[in-house]
Amino acid sequence: MSSFEIFLLKTCTHYFLHLIFPVFIALMFFRENWKKAYFILLATMLVDLDHLLANPIFDPNRASVGFHFLHSYYAISVYFLMLFFKGNIRIIGVGLLFHMLTDLQDFYLWPH
Repeated sequence: MSSFEIFLLKTCTHYFLHLIFPVFIALMFFRENWKKAYFILLATMLVDLDHLLANPIFDPNRASVGFHFLHSYYAISVYFLMLFFKGNIRIIGVGLLFHMLTDLQDFYLWPH
């Protein structure tokens, strides 16, 4: 594969996991209110606002997890604790943890 093809596949995978796959999470775990859950899962992407505090904002050679404040391991432990609550808090916790997994795969499973 050429570097452009890898870049394209990585980008498509990243945005698929952020935008499309949450539909399946919502349907699988929150079937009764899947539309509401899907929009909450999408809203958890606001966690990426912490990227605006970094210089440069985006660095392809930097892992988001462990670098940005809302992507820190301390924050991830809070997101994990959110799973033990009910309702919207649990959905937010699922969305934030899945976001972290997506960012982890984006850096560690692809050549850069």
